[in-house]
Amino acid sequence: MSFTRERAWELLTEYNKEPFHLRHAITVEQVMDWYARELGYGEEAEFWSLVGLLHDLDFEMWPEEHCIKSQELMRQAGMDEALVHATASHGWGHRVDVKPEHEMEKVLYACDELTGLIGAAALMRPSKSVSDMELKSLKKKFKDKKFAAGCSRDVIAQGAQLLGWELDELLERTLKAMQDTEEQIETAVSALG
Repeated sequence: MSFTRERAWELLTEYNKEPFHLRHAITVEQVMDWYARELGYGEEAEFWSLVGLLHDLDFEMWPEEHCIKSQELMRQAGMDEALVHATASHGWGHRVDVKPEHEMEKVLYACDELTGLIGAAALMRPSKSVSDMELKSLKKKFKDKKFAAGCSRDVIAQGAQLLGWELDELLERTLKAMQDTEEQIETAVSALG
């Protein structure tokens, strides 16, 4: 792949400074890598990871043009069209008409909001960690519309449908992904200074 993680990180941090947004990018990067390996796309894991890392490239500076401005920025940076399409597709139905086609795009669409919900739920725990979180606890938070209200339950549910999964399967797998990658996420986040 011609576009390295290092170059992707430079591009991301050119337009994103908020620790919250950088943590989210790193989290989705790790979760996408986990899903690539889990679903049998191990040889494409690097690409899946880059899509996760860059999916919100434009969100901090251009929230009103989210998933639109990013396409322009990525093309200017000489990124592959597959990367441009994949990242834009998570805004399908509410930002852009770019529909998630590949399984990887459907995973991004389904787990982007969900990683935010799981992360918020982890902060409410005494451990501040996902390591001891159980599915039933996550389901309770998912059903409580007031909790992490910015995380769209509709998008998460629609993502599960796109994948042909039950909602519980999506919740369980994404929680497992975050548990399995928590150490890598925390290491990368702590390196931000």
